[in-house]
Amino acid sequence: MKKAIYPGTFDPITNGHLDIIKRASSMFDEIIVAVANNKSKKSMFDLDSRLKMVQIAIKDLDNVTAKPFNSLLVDFAKKENSKIIIRGLRAVSDFEYELQMSYANQSLDSQIDTIFLMPTLNNAFISSSIVRNILSYNGNIDHLVPKEIANYVHSN
Repeated sequence: MKKAIYPGTFDPITNGHLDIIKRASSMFDEIIVAVANNKSKKSMFDLDSRLKMVQIAIKDLDNVTAKPFNSLLVDFAKKENSKIIIRGLRAVSDFEYELQMSYANQSLDSQIDTIFLMPTLNNAFISSSIVRNILSYNGNIDHLVPKEIANYVHSN
């Protein structure tokens, strides 16, 4: 059984994230969306809210679950018996950082492989930071996040 980890802060989860998750779910038997409690990032939403939003967004995907983690990614992957990490690449600017992270993870666990997926073209410009910026000005995010997530954000 092939299990992959898709890590991130998902602050909040976007249509771009969901695009990657859906496509990865057709490639692997199981996907764990690993919601990071990253103390170095200043999140707009707390961990419980981010986890809840991911769970709402993936509710119709039978082979996808969401779990929080507060450790090195390779340690989380080992605990979950996965050797595959999925990362999304939107632009060339993402590549250098993601490549460094991939090498760092592999230096910690030589069995870890990272697979890079690009979102579809209509989701390529979407990032959580863009969504947070729009939210900070009370702008409309409905076209950037799954409908249920827009409803969740507007009601909280």
